[in-house]
Amino acid sequence: MIGRADTVGVFQIESRAQMTMLPRLKPRCFYDLVIEVAIVRPGPIQGGMVHPYLRRRQGLEAVVYPRDEIKPALERTLGIPIFQEQVMQIAMLAAGFSAGEADALRRAMAAWRRKGGLEKFEARVVDGMLARGYQRDFAEALFKQIQGFGEYGFPESHAASFALLVYVSCWIKRHEPAAFLAALLNSQPMGFYAPAQLVRDAREHGIEVRAVDVLVSEVDCTLEEPPDQPAFDARATHDWRGQPAVRLGLNRVRGLSSQGARRLVQARLARQQAMEPEGFAFDTVEDLARAAELDRRDLQALAQSGALVQLAGHRGAAHWEVAAVQPLPELLRDARFDEPTPVLPEPTEAQDIVADYQSIGVPMGRHPLALLRPRLARYKVETAATLRDFPPGRLARASGLVTHRQRPETAKGTVFVTLEDETGAINIIIWPDTMERYRREILAAQLMTVYGVWQSDQHTGGQVTHLIARRVVDHSELLGQLQTRSRDFH
Repeated sequence: MIGRADTVGVFQIESRAQMTMLPRLKPRCFYDLVIEVAIVRPGPIQGGMVHPYLRRRQGLEAVVYPRDEIKPALERTLGIPIFQEQVMQIAMLAAGFSAGEADALRRAMAAWRRKGGLEKFEARVVDGMLARGYQRDFAEALFKQIQGFGEYGFPESHAASFALLVYVSCWIKRHEPAAFLAALLNSQPMGFYAPAQLVRDAREHGIEVRAVDVLVSEVDCTLEEPPDQPAFDARATHDWRGQPAVRLGLNRVRGLSSQGARRLVQARLARQQAMEPEGFAFDTVEDLARAAELDRRDLQALAQSGALVQLAGHRGAAHWEVAAVQPLPELLRDARFDEPTPVLPEPTEAQDIVADYQSIGVPMGRHPLALLRPRLARYKVETAATLRDFPPGRLARASGLVTHRQRPETAKGTVFVTLEDETGAINIIIWPDTMERYRREILAAQLMTVYGVWQSDQHTGGQVTHLIARRVVDHSELLGQLQTRSRDFH
C-alpha cells in the first residue's frame, strides 16, 4: 500500500512530494520508513542527497565509501548522509572533530536558516578532511551537504518517532478504513487534504459515506452497520467487505453552533427513550426546533446541509419550513398550527452538489466534474483515469478542481498544482516561465484546464505521473454556472 503511494490522510507521507517519492523508494521495512520521513526535507534536497540515494537503492549506482573509516556512519543509508547524527559522526571520523565540536555543529544545524550558523565550520571541516588525506572535491561536497541540513533536516531519532506513527496510521487505513476516515473528519482541520478529498479516497476504497441527518447523526462522525455489499472481486487488492459505513456528524455542518448540536442530540435521545423504537424522534422541522431550542441560525445551517431532508423532503422545503418557525410566547409554546405546505420544486442535482460543498465540504452525490464533463468535452480534455495510461511525452489536456498549490523554496520557482476530477487526481508541474505567463490563471482558478506534456516515471512502473504545463486556462466560470444555471445540468 505504501509502495503504491496509497497514503491519502496518512501522517507525514500524504503530501505530493512524499507520494512521488514512495513508489521510487518502495519501503519494505520499518527503517525504510525512517529514511522516507527524513529524505523528503529541504536539507537532503538542498544538499543533493535524494537522487544519489535513490540511484543506489535502485541499483543504478554503486554504493561506495571514500574511506572505510566513515563506512560505519553511512552504511545504513547506502553511503549518503541523511540524518544529523551521521553528519556529526563524519565530522568526528573524517575531519577530527571532538565530541564537543560535533555537538556544536549539531546545534548549528538545528538552528535552521540562522544566518552564519554553519559557515564558520567550513574551514574546520574541509581542512580537517584534507589533513587526513581526503580529496578536496569530496570534502567540499560533504560540506555542501552539511549546509543543506541548515535548511531543515531531521535527526534520526526524530525520524524514527515519526516513522512509528506513519506505520500505525498506515495499518489503520489499510485494515480499518472506515474508522480511519471518521477519525480524520473528527480531527479537522488537519493534514494535507480537505474533507472532500478524504471522503473521495475512502469511497474509492469501498467505504460508504452517509449524509448528515438530524434523526441519526451524532455530534461527531460515527460508524454504522455496514451496507449490503457485492461479492468479493478477485482482482481487488484487499477485501473491505463488512466495513462499517461512516455517518457524517453534525460537526460537519458549517454555521451550526456546538451548543445547538449538543442540544439536538440530547433532545433526540430524550425523545427516543420515551417512544416506540420504530418511530422518529421528531415529527417536523418545527418540532425539532422547539425540542432542541434551536435558533434561526442553527436551523438555517441544518437546512443548507441537507440534514433536514427526512423531515422536510428536500433542501428547498427545509428552508421553507425553517422560515416558518417563529418564536412564540410562553403561553403558546406547545401549540401547533396545521397549515398546508406548498409544493416546492425539488433542487436539481447541481444545486445539491453546490450546497454540499458550501455547507459540509463534502459532495454526497456525484463529483462536480461529472456534471461538467459534457461542457468540458469541447476542450478535448482527458480524465485522470484516462491519463494514467498515456505514454510519456504525449501531448495531453486535463481539467479539474484545484485542491493544492505549492511553491516550495527548494523548487526554484517551480509551482506544483493538484487537480481533481471525478476519476482521481492529476499532478501538474508549472515551470517558472509558464508561471510568469499564466500567473493570474494559476493563482485564481478554482477550475483549471491545463494543456501540456505527459510525464510518466518508468522506474516506478508508471505510478509517478505529471502533466508539464505549457498553457493554463481558468474555467472557474463553469462552476458558477452550476449554481446560477443549475437546471441546465439536471
